[in-house]
Amino acid sequence: MTDPASASVALGAPGQPVEVEKPDEGGQPVGTPRRRRRRLRLWIPLGVIAAYVVAGVIGPILARYDPIATSVTDRLLPPGSRLSDGSLALLGTDQVGRDLLPQIMQGARVSILVGAATLLLAGLVGAAIGIICGYLGGIVDAILMRLADIQLAFPSILLAVFVAAVLGSSVTNVVLTLSITTWPIFARVARAQTLATRSRDFANAARTLGAGAWHVVRHCVLPAVVSPLLVIATVQLGFVIVAEASLSFLSLGIPPGTPSWGTTIANGRDYLASAWWIATIPGLVLAVFVVCVGVLGDELRDRSDPNLATR
Repeated sequence: MTDPASASVALGAPGQPVEVEKPDEGGQPVGTPRRRRRRLRLWIPLGVIAAYVVAGVIGPILARYDPIATSVTDRLLPPGSRLSDGSLALLGTDQVGRDLLPQIMQGARVSILVGAATLLLAGLVGAAIGIICGYLGGIVDAILMRLADIQLAFPSILLAVFVAAVLGSSVTNVVLTLSITTWPIFARVARAQTLATRSRDFANAARTLGAGAWHVVRHCVLPAVVSPLLVIATVQLGFVIVAEASLSFLSLGIPPGTPSWGTTIANGRDYLASAWWIATIPGLVLAVFVVCVGVLGDELRDRSDPNLATR
């Protein structure tokens, strides 16, 4: 007969006790609430981000947005007001009578598109540079990594403002600007993972059997690099979208004719006392999205790190 007090220890390998979770009074493992919280930390942000993506894809199709349309009678209407044409402005109107809801949904499409394109470009460039530096080493590694260190030491938002001011306002230039400021992060992570993988036993065995450098990189290094880069991309998505909104707020990012969260917030900064919803609602939308992306990135990082106790 096994003593319940000793039921928390079971035998694993010969001579090595393995800790097993003791059930509580209801028969459930002690770690169940923690696992439930971790599932909520994963699925709630995913659901919110999916809702943003759906709104950005479908919303502009359902609610058309005309950047040059004006309506004097519908200026500065609060949320829930009726427009002159009988439609309902759920989030109110701005200083020229445009409905805020189509602007925010169109801004979600632009911001998510810019964020995804930036991370794709910066991730590909940074991963390629990091793998080359980590695998080859030598003078190539020294030069490229010192350039990355210099760029990381410089405030990224100031560098983005400088590059955007030189290139001009357009969606393509915003993607290039943010990619220039983001690639060193991917390069450093890819280099570190490459250094840790190239000396592993399976990589050495592949080289012993006559595999070339490209074969080792493709079959040994790349699979080990992809997972941490995906986690870094998730974490960086929020920072990239905030940077794009900051550039648009300063009129250095998305052109005025294209709605963006930063542009909409900038349009309402002069009406905070009389029409708070113009800047407040897009700001809250941006904040919720960035927080959800950050929580999701932290959870994915915890799940991908075997050294963390919460794994």
